[in-house]
Amino acid sequence: MDLLKAVNKPIDADDETIRQALEDAHIPSLMNALVHLTGDADIIRGDIQPESGFLVDPQGGIAEEDQTRIRQRALEALQAFRDNGQRLPPAPGADLVHEMVNFASGQELSPEYGTFLEAELALHDEDSYGVPELAELPAEARANFKVLIVGAGMSGLLAGIRLKAAGIGFEIVERHGNVGGTWYQNTYPGCRVDSPNHTYSYSFHPTDWPQFYSSQEVLRRYFDDCATHYGLRESIRFHTDVEAATYDEGDGVWHVDVRHRDGTAETLVANAVISAVGQLNRPKWPDIPGQDRFRGIAFHSTEWEHEHDLAGKKVIVIGTGASAFQFAPEVAREAASVTIFQRTAPWIFNAPEYHEYVPDGKHWLLNHVPYYAKWFRFSMFWRMAEGILAAAKKDPAWNETDRAISAENDQLRELLTEGITALCEEDEDLRDKIIPDYPVAGKRILIDNGNWIRALRRDNVDLVTDPIAEIDETGVRTESGAHHECDVLVYGTGFTASRFLWPMKITGRNGATLEGQWDGDARAYMGITVPNFPNLFCMYGPNTNIVVNGSIVFFSECEMRYILGCLKLLIGGDSNAMDCRQDVHDAYNVRIDEGNRNMAWGVSKAPTWYRNDKGRIAQNWPFTLREFWSQTREPDPADYVFS
Repeated sequence: MDLLKAVNKPIDADDETIRQALEDAHIPSLMNALVHLTGDADIIRGDIQPESGFLVDPQGGIAEEDQTRIRQRALEALQAFRDNGQRLPPAPGADLVHEMVNFASGQELSPEYGTFLEAELALHDEDSYGVPELAELPAEARANFKVLIVGAGMSGLLAGIRLKAAGIGFEIVERHGNVGGTWYQNTYPGCRVDSPNHTYSYSFHPTDWPQFYSSQEVLRRYFDDCATHYGLRESIRFHTDVEAATYDEGDGVWHVDVRHRDGTAETLVANAVISAVGQLNRPKWPDIPGQDRFRGIAFHSTEWEHEHDLAGKKVIVIGTGASAFQFAPEVAREAASVTIFQRTAPWIFNAPEYHEYVPDGKHWLLNHVPYYAKWFRFSMFWRMAEGILAAAKKDPAWNETDRAISAENDQLRELLTEGITALCEEDEDLRDKIIPDYPVAGKRILIDNGNWIRALRRDNVDLVTDPIAEIDETGVRTESGAHHECDVLVYGTGFTASRFLWPMKITGRNGATLEGQWDGDARAYMGITVPNFPNLFCMYGPNTNIVVNGSIVFFSECEMRYILGCLKLLIGGDSNAMDCRQDVHDAYNVRIDEGNRNMAWGVSKAPTWYRNDKGRIAQNWPFTLREFWSQTREPDPADYVFS
């Protein structure tokens, strides 16, 4: 099975169409694309250089007159390319690519980034997340090795696509009635991705995203199309719940107990199991006295009850996390009143394009100009990911850590505060409520374009910071004694993120259970393998979540490449089981814990779902994307015991 590759459409547009499209160009990306088009590296070596730094304008601070010069240069280059057979000069060498990466990022990056970014950019159209050596193994051995994938969301579909391409036998079980995972389950009003869409997609399956941050329905359709395009549907059992999985040490296989929608049970047998259930799929209900007393309509945002007409209703929203950030402004447009209860204010990163459609000209550039899409994707990756990570790291010499943890973090705090203050205008009371009192990145930063603050300023919206004391028959009572009546109560209180693989009961070697071994503190090697559970692989497992740096699709692709490497060792070797060494696992987690203690989310005392009930950061990856990419390139057999 061939994976889809990005292919530019031939340029047949007239000069005016090209000229108009260039008005929508991202200039730094266009300049790097011009190096490919013309072979002239001086384009990025002159006096026009993008700036680095926090919240630099989308054009990298390049002056308007310089933008005009580049657009004219690009028009001439594209005219010549169109009229002269559309042939490119020789591809830039590794040194020039590194120079182009430095140009796009606005800073000098270490040589260690060279290999990583050259692969991530896929400038030579290579598949940097595949394991070509698998094709050298006997086809029959690959086909007879059976992998069971739990979940048909983003990671589960990725696993299926990669296994099918490798010729490895597999089956997917999915508790819902269709693919898409979180993008199938979450249908609340306003639901959309908060990573730039041009980074939130499979490396091998680009698409022409309609918006910069697409809605739930667009994302659901993308994964739906992927499942169809790669022929996965016949390998998926829908409406099938995994209840338990038990490792058979004698035969070296997993027995997986599933239950179908009609109530019937079945036991499936697999050589390996890939858990792709994610972290954000089971709703978390708050522990508030009196919840069962409420006589009105009540539901959780991840289980939105669309049958209720909220027009003219009094609505209470509990929570100001990412989901509430998206649905509360939509509800406010039709409800008589919306009262929002906030425990901790989130930091807000202003993205003016958050609800915007990609302009026609940018669509044309992404689809027609060679390498423009790759560099535009990299610019989004750097601006919203790796380039901001340093601001989330603690400076040991920085003494006061309640509000900031370094000079860079403090600078980012000032910039985000200025943005929030500007949107609040003269409303000082609202400003004081929504400017956080903890370091930036102490908990999840939310992306918005002012929609949330505009909603809070509506006459029919009230933001309450008085803690909730109880819920009664008609509404919510706060600790001050105030009572807020409502017809509808919506819980925007997140997910049981720290309970990995729950509620499945997983039993490994010597009767060890995953729940018992973890004891509320989930850990894994690379976030993928766990001692005493041979041939069990996790995707989006412990400590693989990201706070400020990147798209979770990137992590899943790295994890699946590592898993393919493990399967290569099993299929091509003399052993049918590999079990992570306890000492390797423990040393790795010491490093992870130390890393998280030095990040904003580890230093901050703000309540966050990143920290489990034992106080440990069990969710987050504390290092660079390059480091995760490097460590998951291939498994080291010395890290495992084979049997």
